Formats: sequence, C-alpha cells, structure tokens
Amino acid sequence: MNKKNNRVFNFSAGPSMLPLDVMEDIAAELTDYQGCGQSVMEMSHRSAEFEKIIEDAEKNLREIMNIPDNYKVIYVQGGGTLQFAMVPLNLFKSSKKADYILTGAWAKKAAEEAKKFGDVKITASSELDNFVYIPQVMKEEFRSDADYVHITLNNTIYGTKFPYIPETGDIPLVADMSSCILSEEIDVTKFGIIYAGAQKNIGPAGVTIVIIREDLLGNAPKEIPTYLDYKIHADNGSMYNTPPCFGIYVAGEVFKKIKATGGVRALEKINKEKAKMLYDYIDQSSLYSCPVAERDRSLMNVVFITGDKDLDKKFTAESKSAGLINLAGHRSIGGMRASIYNAMPKEGVEKLMDFMKNFETENK
Repeated sequence: MNKKNNRVFNFSAGPSMLPLDVMEDIAAELTDYQGCGQSVMEMSHRSAEFEKIIEDAEKNLREIMNIPDNYKVIYVQGGGTLQFAMVPLNLFKSSKKADYILTGAWAKKAAEEAKKFGDVKITASSELDNFVYIPQVMKEEFRSDADYVHITLNNTIYGTKFPYIPETGDIPLVADMSSCILSEEIDVTKFGIIYAGAQKNIGPAGVTIVIIREDLLGNAPKEIPTYLDYKIHADNGSMYNTPPCFGIYVAGEVFKKIKATGGVRALEKINKEKAKMLYDYIDQSSLYSCPVAERDRSLMNVVFITGDKDLDKKFTAESKSAGLINLAGHRSIGGMRASIYNAMPKEGVEKLMDFMKNFETENK
C-alpha cells in the first residue's frame, strides 16, 4: 500500500502539516540516527550527537532568518502560552508598564497574563469589530516609559496579520509569531523578542523558540522561578534541564529543508501565491465571503463563511470525506478556516478550491 495515497490535506490551525519528505527522512532514521544505534528520542541531550543537532539547528535558523549576533536563540517548553508570563517577568524592570495591541484571542490572553505582574495598557483594539482588522497605531500612542510593547503578528482564529511593524522607538517590541514565523521575511532587528510555538511552521508541539536581544537578558527578579528566567536558558545553551530533544531535532530538519529550497524568500513567494488563489476565489464567489479587511488578511489562516451556520457544518462534514480535514472555524466564531502553512502544498489549496466550487454549485 502506498502510504502517500492515504495522506489527507490537513488544514488545522495547529498542530499542522509537516513537510512529507522531512517526515520520511526522520522515519528512516527513527530507530538508528545516523548509525549511532539509537533514536534521537533515546539519546542523552549531553551527547555529542545531540549537541551537533542543536548547534546545527540554531546555525541554520540564524541563517534563514538573518538573526544578528547580538540575539540569543533559546528553546523552551510550555508553548506560546508560557511566554505570556515569561515576557513580563523578564522585561518589567523599570516602570513595570507594557502596552499591548489587541488583535485576537491570543493577544487578549497575553495581555491578561501580563496584568498579573504590572501595569498593562491596551493601546488599541479591534475587539468591538470582532477582530476583523488590525488597528493602525502610531509611535506617539505608546507610553514613553513603557518597558515593552507586545503584538501578536498573526491571528489564527480571526485570520488577520499585521501589514506593518509598529514603530516603537527605543521601547522593545515583543512579537508572538507562533503562527507565521518563517512564512515571510522579517527584519529581526525591529524586535526585542520574537517567540513562536513550533506546531505551525516549525515542527511538532512541545518546543518553543525564543529569539531575544542580549540587552534584554538578566532583568528578571531573583524571586521568580529559575526556569522562567531567559538568562538561565541563554547561559546554559537551552540545556538548563532536558530540552524537548526530538522536537528540536525535527525543527532542525525543517530548517535544513528551508535553507536548501531557497530560504524564507522562496516560501514567502509560494505562500502569497497560495493565499491569493484562495482569497481571489472567495471574493468572486456568490456563496462564500471573507469578513477580514483586505489589507489585513493572513497568509496562513484563511477564514470564510457561507452566511448559513447549517451550511457551514455541512461544508466541514463533506470536506472531511473528500480528504480535506480540520476546516471548521474556531469554536468561538464558527464558519470555516483553512490554515495553509508552509508545508501545505499548492495541490492542497487547489483541491480545496475544487471542492468549494462543487459545493457551491450543489448548494445554490
């Protein structure tokens, strides 16, 4: 049996698809990694083999993201959610003030967590309009004495992304990039901290990447738990405790593939093509519509509706039978959502569009 023929197109917001060739390579050496007689799942994180894995992963990530030398790359556990607390605990050092832009549920959760530790101001929010757009915020709107500004660059639930990077001057800008990292080129130097859970564009759930400018290390109060101090992780090469070794290994293999296939620039071109195909079809359709402001539409998470909740449910049920899974919108807003992360091939988007066209014809 050809296992490839049994593969479905997974449009889940996460965990999401991984590159098939990467998974096949990993499977081939799952029980015996490069002749060492053991799996990466079994090997010591202090072994020479794993030290090379984590070093190569960082080297390749630095190259494909153009990360400057004055930034540290660390791997932690706890997902993006733990970062909602780690960020304020490490960055509240002077005024204990932070400004947040609310653009979705995860941005809101991040702000609520930060409020436990300091003075959080919601500088702008699109919540009253159901988060269908990204507020335009000027530098002058941020408090001059804020310790940092926080944004969620891409919003998986509502299908929006920042079309611009807010100008914050000397105030460190912190960005949750969990659902868009490596999808398009970014200038790392515009950010003080970038953090991203792996399970969208990087690898399996369980590892979170934090890219942090060195001058932001060492500010955590002594009384916080040791594991929540970024400096501890940076000083110990992400091995203060046993890291999520297998997740780091898979991430490293994904970084290698990105590097070998044209880098993030090539991915960005393909991602824009995939998204344009789908949005263009939705916009001309008489059945489907996308509620998101056009300039703020996500490349990664395409949300759409029919306007009939029962028809939306029928769509997700029938699409599953067609090998197109996890197309239901988030439970909080309903509708449909096609997450088309890096590993989703154009073929998957084309198959989705074919299904959408047939469904539209049959349900006029």
